[in-house]
Amino acid sequence: MGEIEETIKEAIEKAEESSINSRVAIIVSLVATFMALCNIKNSSMIQSMSKAQASSIDAWSYYEAKSTKENLAVNTVELLKLQAKKVSDATLKNYADKIAQYEKDKEAIKKQAEGYEKQYDDIHEFNDQFEITEALLSIAIALFGITALTQKKWLFAFAVVLSITGVVLGTTAFFKISLLGEWVAKLLG
Repeated sequence: MGEIEETIKEAIEKAEESSINSRVAIIVSLVATFMALCNIKNSSMIQSMSKAQASSIDAWSYYEAKSTKENLAVNTVELLKLQAKKVSDATLKNYADKIAQYEKDKEAIKKQAEGYEKQYDDIHEFNDQFEITEALLSIAIALFGITALTQKKWLFAFAVVLSITGVVLGTTAFFKISLLGEWVAKLLG
């Protein structure tokens, strides 16, 4: 009778192990698929961030060029006023108009540059969320692998919790819902 009991116990244990392995396999395939989708979206966001940053740099460079032109015009007016011969009012008005236009242009360029910076910051927030999603899902997949080897149910449960957390973060990032505070963004640098 002892041999039969042992055989039955072994069969029950193996059935339980394969049950965990089956669950691990299904969850890993789902998590890996979701992670791939998040990675694609994150790559797209990185491209958008690069474009916004380049546009911001271009706009600030243009702003500086306008500032330089404005300074040259101001200096020219000062020099003309200091010259011994009389400068026509039309010439002075022409420079005054240029200076006013440079000021107006600079304000518009400044708003545009700040808009690009805000766009970059908005995208970056969700980029961080996708990166944390990827990290959590990668750790979960590694833990699922260890679970398949060790057959520890607590490890399986912990990996499931990490997976759910990662999926929630990733899903909310897809819908542009921020679950991370600014402190996380600052922590990640």
